[in-house]
Amino acid sequence: MQQGGGSNTEVTWEDQQNINKFGRLNNRFHELEDEIKIAKETNDNLEDASNELILTDEDVVWFQIGEVFAHVPKDEVENRIENMKEVTSQKLTKLEGEKQFVVAQMAELIRKLTIQYSTDKYTRS
Repeated sequence: MQQGGGSNTEVTWEDQQNINKFGRLNNRFHELEDEIKIAKETNDNLEDASNELILTDEDVVWFQIGEVFAHVPKDEVENRIENMKEVTSQKLTKLEGEKQFVVAQMAELIRKLTIQYSTDKYTRS
């Protein structure tokens, strides 16, 4: 592969596989960031809904089930919201863990490739 400085650097099959893997991990990293953002927004919305329920004096409130709103007892809505918050928090924890794993793998690939090509650069000079 020709570089800007005019030196000729060989990219091995294994190195190309590592470069490709890095690209896939980078794509997954950005997908995870988007999913984490959505999960955080969902968690915030559920927290807001929970706070609004605390302020209401109604015994029966409107609750969205799918695409339909229905009158549901306030206690049941509170329980559903708490369950939804728990599920969302668990999902957020899982996504953040996966993101850390992806970042660690990317760092390792960068380290390997940097060592490989910085060593090649100095041994060819």
